[in-house]
Amino acid sequence: MGYDIKDLLWNTAPLYTGPESPDLEGDFEAAATGANGFRERYRGRVAGLDVVELQKALVEYEELEELIVKPQLYAHLLFAADSENDVNKRLSQKAAEFGNLMSRELLFFDLEIIQMEDKAFAQLIGDERLANYRHYMESLRKFHPHTLTEREESLLKQKSLTGTEAFSRLFDEVSASFRYTMTLDGEEREFTGEELLGLLHHTDAMVREQAFATFLKRHEEQGIIFSSVFNTVALDHGQDLELRNYKSPMEPTNLGNEIPAEVVERMMSVSEANYPLAQEYFRLKAKLLNLDKLKNTDVYAPVGEIEQHYTFAEARDLVIAAYDRFSPEFRDIAAAFFKDGRIDALPRIGKSGGAFCMGMTPRLAPYVLLNFTGNLRDVATVAHELGHGIHFTLAQRQTMVNYHAPLPLAETASVFGEMLLTRHMLEGETDKQVKIALLCAKIEDIIATTFRQNVLTRFEERMHLERKKGLLTATQLCDLWWEENARLYGDSVEMIEAYRWGWSYISHFIHTRFYCYSYTFAELLVLSLYQRYLKEGDAFIPTYREILAGGGSKSPADTVRPAGIDLADPDFWQNGYDVLTGLLEELKQLV
Repeated sequence: MGYDIKDLLWNTAPLYTGPESPDLEGDFEAAATGANGFRERYRGRVAGLDVVELQKALVEYEELEELIVKPQLYAHLLFAADSENDVNKRLSQKAAEFGNLMSRELLFFDLEIIQMEDKAFAQLIGDERLANYRHYMESLRKFHPHTLTEREESLLKQKSLTGTEAFSRLFDEVSASFRYTMTLDGEEREFTGEELLGLLHHTDAMVREQAFATFLKRHEEQGIIFSSVFNTVALDHGQDLELRNYKSPMEPTNLGNEIPAEVVERMMSVSEANYPLAQEYFRLKAKLLNLDKLKNTDVYAPVGEIEQHYTFAEARDLVIAAYDRFSPEFRDIAAAFFKDGRIDALPRIGKSGGAFCMGMTPRLAPYVLLNFTGNLRDVATVAHELGHGIHFTLAQRQTMVNYHAPLPLAETASVFGEMLLTRHMLEGETDKQVKIALLCAKIEDIIATTFRQNVLTRFEERMHLERKKGLLTATQLCDLWWEENARLYGDSVEMIEAYRWGWSYISHFIHTRFYCYSYTFAELLVLSLYQRYLKEGDAFIPTYREILAGGGSKSPADTVRPAGIDLADPDFWQNGYDVLTGLLEELKQLV
């Protein structure tokens, strides 16, 4: 079965029939009324509630959160699909302001849990009737030393609308508005950013370099905007750290992720110690491409004379087949995204770049955004985002406060899905050259998901530390970016000059502080999980399923412990890179 254009766009009608829907406006009003009533009933009383009353309040809180978030998620989907549509812009801004107001209305609830006396809290948390909320409440309490008064917290949230949230919105709108002109095959054409980045998989080295340079130079032209956004985000974070008595830029993220700082630093240090593995691969790939040395525009170049291209229907069939080999349940969940019209895959001007899977609530099905251009990396991205979709779907047995997995585990199912796809494609392939191409793609993916994300995290860390000393010029940001990438590439890859602006299009730096190390964490975790799967076969599937179904109901360490994984083990991170070493050896033998 093929696809026409409407099949490449998602159907948001199951949420609301449209941005003018009376149901949408009704939910805005019902949520506001509900939040006001909840505040009247419980504000100032949370510490005095007995177990039964607190359990009732928590259930009410979750139901209210689901009601509040639904119109906001819908608005985000519309804006991500077309940020140039005025109706979408207005709805998105209304939803942002509404969400900010609702978070201020309900702020008291978390704060009063955080500020309970230790003895009273211990008695409540030890009661089995609150077992489902134990991890949630304990997680809140970890922020006690860094929490301000309700008035202060409310003011900070309110002012964020005209501060970092406004700058984040500016970043998104400017990025989505870019139009790029480039000559390809003798014809001057207009491209989206995703289409240009897709050309990094083109067979012609000149096309690859021209496409990436065109993309980056467009960002350089708006360097004043991007450097202002990055400086503002970093300054705001620095002031937040000072107000809340944090010692380092990464501390709030680590605390929220329930990962000790020393574990994160060990993971990053081990990654840096293994940079020579990436450099070894880059030198090998240069030989495969008959080049003296790779440029960074050649890293994802196809190996062989034929550029592989897949239709969206072919990508769908490959990904569903890969999940089917693992589990019929996983296959059915993945297939439902296509059947229900919950994927938007068509690249276009005004659409958000990259890809994401939006987990909604335990009662609402997740949606996936892609920018599908037909290369092998795009096929892997389909598997990746549907892995998120499977994760969100399985976690729907949880209630709202336990629904979303913590960031270190958020990428687990997505990366595992890519491993399943690679295995499926390798085992179904008899052509040696295609096998080499598939192995190269997998190795490049691991390098991108571990080493490159480590580079991004180090850049982000340095950016925040340097911003404490004063304003960072665009040149300084470019230099920091260049230095961290040079550590990875060494003398094995030549970076094109335009790549100095590579920092300017990474949205994670703007939207979610230090998200990038979660990719490294997930990839190395998945390599261990996948090794267990190869060893145990189908007996591993229930254990893995439980990890995903757990959502955010446990800490990362407790969630993966049933799979025999100890995150505190000093050798754990190196084990993942040993798997990469094995893949490199396998590639060398094929070559």
